Amino acid sequence: MKTSIISRRNFLQKAAITTGIASMVPFEIVNSSMTDGPNNSNLPREVWIAGLSQMGLSAKTPALMTKKILEILKGVISYKPDFICLPEVFPFTYVEQKLTLSEKVSVSEEVLQQFAEFSKQNNCYTICPVYTSANGKTYNSAVVFDRSGNKIGSYNKIHSTEGEIKEGCSCGAINQPVINTEFGPIGVQICFDIEWDDGWSMLRKQGAEIIFWPSAFAGGKAVNTKAWQHKCVVASSANKNNSKLCDISGEMITQTGIWNPNLFCASVNLEKIFLHTWPYVYRFKDIQNKYGRKVRITNFHDEEWSIIESLSADVFVKDIMKEFDLITHEELISQSEATQIKSRG
Repeated sequence: MKTSIISRRNFLQKAAITTGIASMVPFEIVNSSMTDGPNNSNLPREVWIAGLSQMGLSAKTPALMTKKILEILKGVISYKPDFICLPEVFPFTYVEQKLTLSEKVSVSEEVLQQFAEFSKQNNCYTICPVYTSANGKTYNSAVVFDRSGNKIGSYNKIHSTEGEIKEGCSCGAINQPVINTEFGPIGVQICFDIEWDDGWSMLRKQGAEIIFWPSAFAGGKAVNTKAWQHKCVVASSANKNNSKLCDISGEMITQTGIWNPNLFCASVNLEKIFLHTWPYVYRFKDIQNKYGRKVRITNFHDEEWSIIESLSADVFVKDIMKEFDLITHEELISQSEATQIKSRG
């Protein structure tokens, strides 16, 4: 029997022959719970998240770019993602047609209608970054649709670039509300926002457990850093290079890359808490003895971080915290700071 060997170069050439490599190369699927398939988990709060990169894409018009993005998304529909995040102002990126800002707002309204219908048809939340206008001002925004295609919130980029401001974009308000979903509160930051901490802190203080980051650039280690600094899941979708999903520890769950350049889909378990290891490490053995395989404790020895995660639908971390007298890393820092302030008189 003759074995056919396909080289990396031949594979890439064949994949790009007709519709282009973006639609032919598989994307990465990562299931954090190791179940048999999507949405088939015993975890109490598992969420499937898909993100995109526009790396290698181009189109003559915003309408054609939007069409390309919708075509790419067909590849992930069978995995029934709960959230899909698109890149920053994606209809206007790598597009030949030049539009004024007011024209971009008009086109954005059409794109929003398309993705409202997309969310409804595919029973998912969609984070759709476009240009919006309100009270005489124009913003670089991300509009969020629920599973029924209803707009449930939006975010206006706080830290617009100088170029955007010269074009006519206004900066969004420093304080903006989180967006409530069945998985809990979520938030959005956009591109240049990653260079500041105010927006991330603002969202986390309101309880955001997932922060989506549509961006023009990939961000690299900064994306991982925002995740562990704020103890929340961060999902990026970039116009260029890699997009990725990071857990609350800052560890990367999945990303786009050479073999899956435009799309990722992965699951993450939200039923977990982030602790300062000391002094709570002395309770870990008791927790493990009681719950066994139903709970996973991960220790980061040099950082002295610990994460307690429920792996069972009948075990909730808030109950473990109460039972074993634990507080989160954020609560510990807050209490310590209050004590320090009092000490200073």
